[in-house]
Amino acid sequence: MPGNEPELNAEQLLQWDRQHLWHHLAPHKNFASQEPLILVEGKGCVVRDIRGREYLDALSGGVWCVNAGYGQDSIAEAAYRQLKRLPYYALTGGNVPAILLAKKLAELLPGLPRVFLSNSGTEANEAAFKICRQYFRLKYPSKEKLKIIYRYRDYHGTTIAALSATGQAERKTGYEPMLPGFLPIPPAYCYRCFFQKTYPGCDIDCARALEKVVQFEGEDSVAAVIVEPVTAGGGILVPVAEYFSVLREICRKYEVLLIADEVVTGFGRTGRMFGHEHWGADPDLVTMAKGIASAYMPLSATSVREEIFKEFLRDPEENRLGYFRHISTYGGNAAICAAALENIRIIEERGLCANSEKMGRHLLDLLKELEDLPPVGEVRGLGLLAGIELVADKKTKAPADEQTVGRVVAKAAAQGVLIGRMNRAVPGHNNVLTIAPPLIVEKEQIEQIVRAVRNALENAE
Repeated sequence: MPGNEPELNAEQLLQWDRQHLWHHLAPHKNFASQEPLILVEGKGCVVRDIRGREYLDALSGGVWCVNAGYGQDSIAEAAYRQLKRLPYYALTGGNVPAILLAKKLAELLPGLPRVFLSNSGTEANEAAFKICRQYFRLKYPSKEKLKIIYRYRDYHGTTIAALSATGQAERKTGYEPMLPGFLPIPPAYCYRCFFQKTYPGCDIDCARALEKVVQFEGEDSVAAVIVEPVTAGGGILVPVAEYFSVLREICRKYEVLLIADEVVTGFGRTGRMFGHEHWGADPDLVTMAKGIASAYMPLSATSVREEIFKEFLRDPEENRLGYFRHISTYGGNAAICAAALENIRIIEERGLCANSEKMGRHLLDLLKELEDLPPVGEVRGLGLLAGIELVADKKTKAPADEQTVGRVVAKAAAQGVLIGRMNRAVPGHNNVLTIAPPLIVEKEQIEQIVRAVRNALENAE
């Protein structure tokens, strides 16, 4: 992969990195004895680091977001053209790419025609929470219908409110107390069923738990439930076929809004444009980020039903809550929206959802063969979002320790394949390897990923 940049001094970059850059989710003390991964170039599914080493990126940028792959020049060119014409104007007014993007998202999600643009998945979820609370205060002024229910193991963001709605205890440690009004229910996790039952004889108790919480808390106090269609950072948990129909029925019964967090699962990652489409989940709000612009630019969106939006059409002189008093400075940036539009065009015209579905089936078929290995408890996934749960004992399902999981990731990287793992999420259960290559991945690359993972698993000790 030839580069056009001038020769870089790797040692100088490493020194500056250690002196100045505060890495995400990384113990900085470790970097005194080991190098962080520092990348300089990417093309297709392959990236190159400062020492010239190439890797097949099986994690789409490290956090499942470079859906269209690296080197999509037309995305960069769309942003460049818009930057020259008009880089920015706040969405207190508007700009043409933001309008066109909102229209496009409304076409992709025809039941949710109103779109609020922000910068990140966290912000998209924060906006959703505020919309739900304000909606019910407008609709039922005498009620305090404000509680948000979430699932253990789901991740919804890094700010205090989004973290309060996150079911990953280790992400919260050191930042408590969390905000009141956020309540958990069990995950959709058959391998370690919260109720110690076996599907299909379980009555989908993990979904029915929502009704119990609503009843205990009082239906007039619960505003919304937020779920990832497939739990991503919490271990790649795919719900059973009936899960969302049960959840949807409970939401309708108690007038609880269903928020689908599509930050990871959106824009082809699961083989459909949006993950909830696999189950006909019919959400009231959808939040999205990551794949919306394939991480070429930072962008997120919160799409909402028309009947929710209509509650905000009040005269502010008569009701100061009559409009959404929320802003995101860079949300809806004109150049970013232009990049997102081009990214979505690529996903649609090049059939990347279909490729995700096809290559995802091939990936899971090959990974399932690894279940015969001693450290593999279960392989699961949907589309190009796969997880391998590692165990210390197959019979007891005792989870593998983090050191073992880390060695597997390192051994795969040594073979030129970057995979991921659960990272500081659930105490004692950070034992799932994660694989999510760009949606342009080819069959030979899928096979390269699985060979590297098999070799790493067989030599993990």
